[in-house]
Amino acid sequence: MRSNDALHLGLMLGALAASYLVPFELLLLAYVVLGPAHYFTEISWLHDRSYYLPHRGIAAVLAIVAVVAALIDNASWFGSAMWGALVVCAMLAATTSAIESMLLFMAAIALSAIMYSSGSSLAVIGILIPTLIHVCLFTLIFMVLGAYRSGSRVQAALVAVYLVAIATILLVPPTAEIRIASFARVGQDYFGNVGPALGRLFGVPGLVLDVRLTSLLAFVYTYHYLNWFIKADVIRWTAVPKARLAAMAGASAVSTALYFYDYAFGFTFLLALSLIHILLEFPLDSLALRQLGSAVHGAVRARFAEPAAASATRSRSTGTKTMKRASRSH
Repeated sequence: MRSNDALHLGLMLGALAASYLVPFELLLLAYVVLGPAHYFTEISWLHDRSYYLPHRGIAAVLAIVAVVAALIDNASWFGSAMWGALVVCAMLAATTSAIESMLLFMAAIALSAIMYSSGSSLAVIGILIPTLIHVCLFTLIFMVLGAYRSGSRVQAALVAVYLVAIATILLVPPTAEIRIASFARVGQDYFGNVGPALGRLFGVPGLVLDVRLTSLLAFVYTYHYLNWFIKADVIRWTAVPKARLAAMAGASAVSTALYFYDYAFGFTFLLALSLIHILLEFPLDSLALRQLGSAVHGAVRARFAEPAAASATRSRSTGTKTMKRASRSH
């Protein structure tokens, strides 16, 4: 096992252990302390890659949409903004022809109509996209892609450990007590809508932000941030001028300090910053989904092609032997 993979495993298990011991405190501290550092460094990294968009100007529009969305009180309108931005980014970054873009647009229109007709679906998607879908599902997608591209069994094992960790939290939830009551209250204020959203999605009435769900959020958020930081040698997000790196460190520290100075204003600021980085990452997320789909399609096609090729080879061999026997009989 490489040292980076060992560190990866250690941080994952450490996040899991902390999510059992102090889930309420970990969730808030990870979001407030690790979050800003992740947001600033990833935006910088995406900027150097033109945000995986055909024009950088589109990124400015996405940032404006994110700021406006952070100020929207209506859950359905917020969900519409998140869903619309994701669809547009997918059309721009993950399609290779006008036909693909049109098909994706038509599929998105159909899904939008279904969500609109079901009433609360747009609100649900608005809650889950910037939370569990972003920090859990897309993290998993990038882990799977990394393991597939490298062909590393160790990285594939890390994917399995990540899934086992999530299953463990869900099946054997922690019984941790709240040590800092104010953290639990703030967590409920700002993450409490995730439970009802999941309940509406999976048809589980009465689902709330209990210890189980808080521990899950604490784990996936903490690991999401740590996973980004330990990939510095792989994707080289630190390969920037020292002045920019220092500016990002300072901005991150100020963001965290702002929260502790006035948590209501600080959280609004962090929410806007978080949404900016999420929307700017949408093109890369869409591209990753396409690449994962292509990888799965290629693997399935290869698996079915091998037996077919072997069968064809046996058929040709049998036919050749039959022709030889026929020619000898004449």
